[in-house]
Amino acid sequence: MRTYKVVLVIGLIGLTLGFPPAVSFDGRPSDPAPLPGAPLPGPTLQSRDRAAVAPSLAAPGAAIARPPAAVARPATPIEALRSGTQALRAGKPDQAVTSLEYAAEQGMPGAMWKLGRMYADGDGVDQNKVRAFEYFRELTKTHAYEPPDSPQSRFVASAFVALGHFYLEGIPDSAVKADPVVALDLFRHAATYFGDPEAQYYLGRLYLFGTGTAKDGVQAARWLRLAATKGQRNAQALLGSMLFKGQGISRQAAMGLFWLTLAKDNPGPEDTWITETYKSAFAQANPDERALAYRYLEEWVRDRRR
Repeated sequence: MRTYKVVLVIGLIGLTLGFPPAVSFDGRPSDPAPLPGAPLPGPTLQSRDRAAVAPSLAAPGAAIARPPAAVARPATPIEALRSGTQALRAGKPDQAVTSLEYAAEQGMPGAMWKLGRMYADGDGVDQNKVRAFEYFRELTKTHAYEPPDSPQSRFVASAFVALGHFYLEGIPDSAVKADPVVALDLFRHAATYFGDPEAQYYLGRLYLFGTGTAKDGVQAARWLRLAATKGQRNAQALLGSMLFKGQGISRQAAMGLFWLTLAKDNPGPEDTWITETYKSAFAQANPDERALAYRYLEEWVRDRRR
């Protein structure tokens, strides 16, 4: 009871001052993690029943449908996960699904996540976003407070991010409707509890554009910076653009150009906007701003060689 009162008081103070509750600089909670089964942080998920936030798409009590077993199940969940992964690589999706389903039924986060990604992307199976949603949802329900430094935490954090995207857009012809407020809370949990850079990037975007919350350039820059320092290129570029333009925050052209310079290295095929944003900023920057940005870049490289 004493711990509960302390946490409650800290939370109220944080809300009064306008800061997210109990979050350290790296985006993780500074207090011990809540016990499994506790509500997710944020006013929305605390005030809603979790079943209402993420409605089950199957009949009450029904398990997720699984295709008929094509091979005998492995003896242990770990063997099932390994077997399923190997079968998928070998081009045997039916065998992969059977093994991964067994591992998922036994609570293996890696298997739940892999099945969710398979159905979300149509990887070896017909694309089915509803089934993908169910796997990600089950993973977040049962492992929401997986220790952040455990090998399994990356799967759980990724599942929260995937659910966040589902709630941003909704799934047509299903019970999953677009709800940016829920998406915000899902990204927030992965960003704060797990310190996940993808979640921090998307959380920053929501604050920047006022999706599911009021526009807040300071909060947007805060979350984007956390992701940017972990190497998230999109966060580096978006933060750089904000700083260079003074979008929602005080203009810092040299710092903005530094982040854009860092982000432009090795962009992917879908990252042409990063290169174009960098070129535009570089053309507009004066010689002093370019020189200072280069100095920031040198310091960044030097610090990471230590």
